[in-house]
Amino acid sequence: MSACCSSTDNWPELERGYRAMLPEDILAFIDENRQMDRSESMLIATLHMIQGHYGHLGPGHLEAVAQLMQVPLAKVTGVATFYHYFRLQPRGKYLINVCLGTACYVKGAEKVAQKLMDELGIRYGETSKDGIFSLESTRCVGTCGLAPVIMIGDEVHGPLTPGQVPTLLDSYLARAAEDLAAASAPEAR
Repeated sequence: MSACCSSTDNWPELERGYRAMLPEDILAFIDENRQMDRSESMLIATLHMIQGHYGHLGPGHLEAVAQLMQVPLAKVTGVATFYHYFRLQPRGKYLINVCLGTACYVKGAEKVAQKLMDELGIRYGETSKDGIFSLESTRCVGTCGLAPVIMIGDEVHGPLTPGQVPTLLDSYLARAAEDLAAASAPEAR
């Protein structure tokens, strides 16, 4: 039997478990606003806070919010899936945005996007299995003179051809490996 359907006799124990899933500042926000008659706006604000902290909204986060705010899980899930801003899956270390603005589209953005998808084994809105890359599309990024372009994080790459994609991805994989090595290296004494 899931926690949402359990007897309320063990609510204190369940509540402790739900509270352990969220950081203190978010719990304080929920506690301060729980009784106010603006649950929809508070729900959205709470979900924004959780995503800001964790980078996405996991199933446990949604259930904790539903229980602690005393809002049906279906409503919490409905809000989280309705708004495009919310992510239910973790985002990769590097977010790749393919510009599909007019100039980029005309100059071959779809071919670049297809090569990215083939190389990474993902589609728009997905994250690579290694957690390194997430792929999204966007409208004009304001660098039409470099079309077609992609952005990886805050870095613009263009004009880009499908043939350049593997080398570009390899450079970011090397960066990720360097970051991992630096993070796991013992401190110099």
